[in-house]
Amino acid sequence: MKSIGILIFSLVSTVAQTAPSSKQAIEWLLQNDQVLAKMPLPVVIQSATGHRVLPLDAASEALLLLPLSEALNRTLARLNDPTHAIHQIGRINEASREIENLLTAELNRIPGWSAAPPLTAIGTAQRSGYPDIRLKLPTGKIVYLDPKLMTLENRESSLRTFYYEPKRETNKINDDAIHLLVGVQHNGKLGADLRLTAWELVDLSQVILEFKPEFQASNRDLYRPNSVIKSSASSPPKLNPDEAWKPGHASAED
Repeated sequence: MKSIGILIFSLVSTVAQTAPSSKQAIEWLLQNDQVLAKMPLPVVIQSATGHRVLPLDAASEALLLLPLSEALNRTLARLNDPTHAIHQIGRINEASREIENLLTAELNRIPGWSAAPPLTAIGTAQRSGYPDIRLKLPTGKIVYLDPKLMTLENRESSLRTFYYEPKRETNKINDDAIHLLVGVQHNGKLGADLRLTAWELVDLSQVILEFKPEFQASNRDLYRPNSVIKSSASSPPKLNPDEAWKPGHASAED
């Protein structure tokens, strides 16, 4: 499994740097699609970064999980205060930043603990990408935390809610560390009615990732001048919905 992970990362790096290998890369992905379908997160992380995903040990309960649980309880209590800024957000996805910021502050209140957004491999601050928080314990051990929002209804959903994209310069995993996902449950409402109802800690060393080769494009990529072949006027003409279609209605520019 480890050798497969190394091949993936090497392949991605090669394709990004040399266009002539693209055909070989696609053929390789097609041939190995079944082999790569599912891989343990520790294998992916170590293959991509060289750093180990550490399992939780017996000492973790008292030294890590109990203080972390208290910090999470305080975080949710403060966020549920109607005066908190989280109740002013327009979309539930925007709540993630509020959770990250307040949880980081609560972790830093614990004596000897130090939490902050992790730096990339080249030493720059970056909020996007996994993980969101780097926590250093008094023992020197590192813990990576990644809060994720969910509702009770979508807890069993099969839609993608976690992803890891291996990159060199923007890699944010620069330590052997424990990796924990913080699932924060909410009631699906916004404004004064929003409530964060529960939390769950997930040991990512036990998680199996699914690999899906995918080619993607943003709107910026799609709507380039050389790609758009025809468009309506800035103000489309008003048509009678009961009127039969005529060729002249095909475009406002005709």
